[in-house]
Amino acid sequence: MSRMLGYCLTLGNPDGWRAFGFVAEARLTRNERAALAFTVLNTLEPDEAEMTAAAAVQAAGAPLPPFLGGMEEARDWAACARRSELKAYVLAAFEALRDTDKAAFLAYAQGGQSA
Repeated sequence: MSRMLGYCLTLGNPDGWRAFGFVAEARLTRNERAALAFTVLNTLEPDEAEMTAAAAVQAAGAPLPPFLGGMEEARDWAACARRSELKAYVLAAFEALRDTDKAAFLAYAQGGQSA
C-alpha cells in the first residue's frame, strides 16, 4: 500500500487515485480504510472536509427552491438524496408545519388520502 500511495502521489491525477482506491479496497480492512479516511479528512479545514465527504458519498445537498409547484422538484431531489439527508429534511419540514398540516400529513402517511 505504501508503494501504491507513492505511485499515486507521483502521478497526481484522478486515474491514479481511483487505482489507489481499488487497491485499498482489496488490501485494507474496512476499519483500516475508515481510519485512513477519518485521519485524512481531519487534516483539512472543516468546510473542505465536509465538501470532500459529501462528494465521496454523493450527497444531494440542500434542496433547490421550487420553481412552480415544488412537488416535482422535491421528488427529483429526494431521488438523489442520501438516507441521512432525507431523514433530516423530512423531520425539519414536519416540525415546521402547522398542527393541522401535521395531522393531515400523518393521515396521508398512514394510508389516508388527505394532505
